[in-house]
Amino acid sequence: MSTFSAVDRLRQSLRERILGQEALIDRMMIALLADGHLLVEGAPGLAKTRAIREMARMIEGSFQRIQFTPDLLPADITGTEIYRPEDGSFRFQEGPLFNNLVLADEINRAPAKVQSALLEAMAERQITVGHKTYPLGS
Repeated sequence: MSTFSAVDRLRQSLRERILGQEALIDRMMIALLADGHLLVEGAPGLAKTRAIREMARMIEGSFQRIQFTPDLLPADITGTEIYRPEDGSFRFQEGPLFNNLVLADEINRAPAKVQSALLEAMAERQITVGHKTYPLGS
């Protein structure tokens, strides 16, 4: 099967499951193919979350929705080092930004440091925790 037919089949499948949101689906497809980001705005109840969740399921990718709030910390989205007492070492626990598709809801409510962590992940495709940098998958 050609890439074009696979993309067309994905678009048609999304249109069958998400009714009345053709423009959103087209923009999602463009962002996916361009390996980019998409700003989705709209009133509640317009299937924005469902559309992104369905796309993740159809491409067999991981999905995470992050609700940004004033009390959110950068570690809540990037991940953190977890202490392992059995051997005295630290292990990095990945945060939600390590998923294939991430829905960042109400970004404007987050503190500046959290927004900065999100922007680093988006622009540089990496996350810095402490003095270590972790690349994000494609």
